[in-house]
Amino acid sequence: MDLKKSPLAPKNFPRIPEVKGVSMSTSLSGLKYKGRPDLLLVKLKSNTSIAGVLTKSSVPGCPVVWCRNKLPKGKAQALFVNSGNANVYTGREGEAAVEEIARAVSATLKCPINSVFMASTGVIGEILDYRKIIKKIPKMSENLKERNWNKAATAITTTDTFSKGAYSDAIIGNKKIRIAGIAKGSGMIAPDMATMLSFIFTDANIPSDILQSLLSRNVTNTFNAITVDSDASTSDTLLLFATGAAQSPKPASADDPSLKDFELALRSVMLDLAKQIVCDGEGAQKLIQIDVTGAISKKSAHRIGLSIANSPLVKTAIAGSDANWGRVVMAVGKSGEKADRDKISVRFGKTTIAEKGAVVESYSETPVTEHLQGREIQITVDVGVGNGSSTVWACDLTHGYIDINADYRS
Repeated sequence: MDLKKSPLAPKNFPRIPEVKGVSMSTSLSGLKYKGRPDLLLVKLKSNTSIAGVLTKSSVPGCPVVWCRNKLPKGKAQALFVNSGNANVYTGREGEAAVEEIARAVSATLKCPINSVFMASTGVIGEILDYRKIIKKIPKMSENLKERNWNKAATAITTTDTFSKGAYSDAIIGNKKIRIAGIAKGSGMIAPDMATMLSFIFTDANIPSDILQSLLSRNVTNTFNAITVDSDASTSDTLLLFATGAAQSPKPASADDPSLKDFELALRSVMLDLAKQIVCDGEGAQKLIQIDVTGAISKKSAHRIGLSIANSPLVKTAIAGSDANWGRVVMAVGKSGEKADRDKISVRFGKTTIAEKGAVVESYSETPVTEHLQGREIQITVDVGVGNGSSTVWACDLTHGYIDINADYRS
């Protein structure tokens, strides 16, 4: 499938420096894609801390189950990812495939099998030919490099039209800390979590329980604040690794003042990657930011925002640059969250269209249409019942989404 690069893609893959304690290698197995890497091996410094957030799907992929069982141990020494086959709904054969690959990585890198983490993405319901993968691992271990970020990001993609990476640095104590991340995601994107794989690496010295707290509390407003099509994946995996190689001071808790700058930088990387996923939504031509205010709580505002973001009628109207604000009001109403009909206001860009239960008398559609013809669209809704607010991001829904998903398995 030949996919054009999204018009919302960044101009370039970011320059990401070495993160001490992290080295990567890619390879081609030919599971589905030809002529590009589809395997990723990451070697991590011994005693690396790990945290993770995984799909809430009741039909999780075999690698997700593997990670879920290993995360409580809090330590990692390797990550292995394949694209082209999700290894989902594959029964005992799928479980065996995960274990055989993990065993091969463990033997090659001479690390405990329980410290090997796994992820897969691609077609659901097809048996994973793990033998094609295993024979590539020894050579991959010989080609590990410290700054292989772009190739690593490419190896985990499926229908993505560009590789996704992000970087930030921070200070803990008097030590400079690096935080680098890669992600994949394009379709089957919805919250809890967004349908994606994302792997973030830092050289900070942070215990796994504290790392988990930092990751979990920053998911809601980043990866769980995006949607492309409302479909939650079976394979969502977000893993955060801290190698400790920077020898920064060890924090006492997730609320340790020394972590303030680190958490801001971590959130920045997470949000950057999340928004890149939306910008690569299958067939996407426009990035939509939806700001909801005046809700009874932040959680309520979040749900209202997602109701708007997931509405096919809202998304297709924006695709067609149609200033159909009534669809936004509809989406507020169907959310099931409290809203005051006679106090709701709706704004597209800088133009207030409706307020106090009716269209603004002086409303002109011309500036709204002009705004909707751009690449970045902003919708602001106040529901008039409280002080809760939230922001979510989505993309428009075009015929390209149908084209890509109708032919995905062929």
